[in-house]
Amino acid sequence: MMRPFLRVLTPVFIMLMAVMLTGCGEQFIVLDPKGPIGESQKDLIYFSTILCAVIIVPVLILTAVIVWRYRDKPGSKASYKPNWEHSTKLEITWWSIPIVAILILAIVTVKYTYALEPSKPIESAKAPITIQVTSLDWKWLFKYPEEDIATVNYIKIPEDVPIKFQLTSDTAMNSFWVPQLGGQIYSMSGMAMTLFLQADEQGSYYGSGANFTGKDFAQMTFKVDATTEENYKAWIDEVKTTSPELTMEGFEKLTEPGASDVQLFSSFPEGLFNKVVTQYVNGGGSAHQHHGSTEEDSAATADEHAAPADSTETETHNHNASNTESTVQNHAGH
Repeated sequence: MMRPFLRVLTPVFIMLMAVMLTGCGEQFIVLDPKGPIGESQKDLIYFSTILCAVIIVPVLILTAVIVWRYRDKPGSKASYKPNWEHSTKLEITWWSIPIVAILILAIVTVKYTYALEPSKPIESAKAPITIQVTSLDWKWLFKYPEEDIATVNYIKIPEDVPIKFQLTSDTAMNSFWVPQLGGQIYSMSGMAMTLFLQADEQGSYYGSGANFTGKDFAQMTFKVDATTEENYKAWIDEVKTTSPELTMEGFEKLTEPGASDVQLFSSFPEGLFNKVVTQYVNGGGSAHQHHGSTEEDSAATADEHAAPADSTETETHNHNASNTESTVQNHAGH
């Protein structure tokens, strides 16, 4: 009586364990996109899953049927035939199906890869808003160069407006990810990456660092609020009038390892993003004070090598770092 019960319970237990291991919750928000990039990525996920299921599901079903039907059991009168016969038709069938599926998947993946190139601007009648992103240990610094404000672990954007993210890292490499808006892209020290995203509707979206970087990695999260353009402009004005300035001393404090709550700043040092990008150029320009150098010396050297923010898409600097975006984006896409 017990054995039939266990036979029924075992597959149910395995399925339940598989569901639990998938991590129900925030992981599934990637399948609830709120922007054009995320929507295209969801279509690719669905297409790839269905195509693979055409192969995997029949194989799993046949495996279970064969194991059950041809199992060793008492009183079995099945003949024993250890010598298998070759069948060209069967060989062609079970090899041609996965080959065709792989070819289809390759063609579709290449098409989506070029369509979702991270630095490719999103078609829109509205001009994009630039946000400069710097990953720190263990927090995110966001700078709005056009509005001259900065935030820590918080982004506010208007809906239906393309956002041009320029990304770098002060130290360790990380991965910037807002699952409902689009895929991950790396932030790397000494390089400036570009990522275009857009929120098609108002709401609050979860963002995180998706690359393990140490002790407080799990707390390296941020919130993205998409709102109306009127509310966005009102928020900009509020930050400018009620928040403190971000000084170089304040930036140095932010670079110290440790998690952080949300912070807002009414301004930030001019050229800070480029100083972070070029801090290791020739061992000279730096956003920090190294080997007893003065702040003026560091700033002067950084300015000498720094390119304007908009030019970081094609040329970050001229010392072994030219065309950094085209080099790195081959490995870091949506």
